[in-house]
Amino acid sequence: MSEKVLMKGNEAIAEAAIIAGCRHYFGYPITPQTEIAAYMAKRMPKIGGTFLQAESEIAAINMVYGASAAGMRVMTSSSSPGISLKSEGISYIAGSDLPAVIVNAQRGGPGLGGIQPSQSDYFQATRGGGHGDYHMIVLTPASVQEMAELTIKAFDLADKYRMPVMILADGTIGQMMEPVSFDFKLNDAPEKPWATTGTKMQREHNVVNSLFLKPADLEVENMKRFERYEIVKENEPMYEEYMTEDADIVLAAFGIAARVCKNAIKKARREGIKVGLIRPITVWPFPTKPFEKIAETCKAIISVELSMGQLIEDVRLASGGKVPVTLCNRVGGMIPEPEEILEEIHKIANGGK
Repeated sequence: MSEKVLMKGNEAIAEAAIIAGCRHYFGYPITPQTEIAAYMAKRMPKIGGTFLQAESEIAAINMVYGASAAGMRVMTSSSSPGISLKSEGISYIAGSDLPAVIVNAQRGGPGLGGIQPSQSDYFQATRGGGHGDYHMIVLTPASVQEMAELTIKAFDLADKYRMPVMILADGTIGQMMEPVSFDFKLNDAPEKPWATTGTKMQREHNVVNSLFLKPADLEVENMKRFERYEIVKENEPMYEEYMTEDADIVLAAFGIAARVCKNAIKKARREGIKVGLIRPITVWPFPTKPFEKIAETCKAIISVELSMGQLIEDVRLASGGKVPVTLCNRVGGMIPEPEEILEEIHKIANGGK
């Protein structure tokens, strides 16, 4: 059995990024993810890496662009308002077909909102967030161990598909402490013949750019990018099913909300109510197949989330209108209690009463 250490989720992300080969981190402090920057500030100089606290979130994301263009594994992190400031740069990274890892430890909003956990950046993450036609792969950890594992996965996926990958966490997962193992089987980073590393007059110059002045050229690039996205949608959806085999009622949730759901399910099962959970681990690409399948056998789906209803849109699309999909939510930094979820389960089980 591999040794485990007790760490915060934010610290686990930082250590896993280093293990994955990240040697360049650019960021700007904002609660509740500041521990990532603090950890990188301590560790990067000791391993020959670069830590730089930029003058702003906008500066940080453009430094990510530059390091990625040079072929480096690079990461930045922030929380909701900071991610909004980075969104233009993320669009440039996507438009230049560059790999990068971006961490969002979500906080309540809109605006400055509050520093408590939220899941209300779901639309921003899964619908692009910045301008233009593009996607990011979006991973949603539900434990400190997954914070580490999905960080390793994020760097591999970013390089594999030459696109940005976001770890969409929340303040609770980032701040909680749990035992975590870093005993990972690592993949070798791929060669990057497209990188701007200098030619030594031995090859053609590489150009990294998202500007195409001829509309026909830009159209071709966008079409090619979305052909790649279809491959991602086919091969990379990740999810967990929990007690769905005989479930009449299915909960849909990710992150901290999914952990609370499992407690509610155990209570419902003790009462004889057959409840299960589908937890998306990737929310882009969204795992549509398990929802398509469960909609054939269950009576209802409840979307449990820390937003005014964002995940529920994808759940409804995936289930194809075959079963009713209702919302159980808390916002503003509040997290639903298992009893609140159980109350919604009772309503469905009792025919809406």
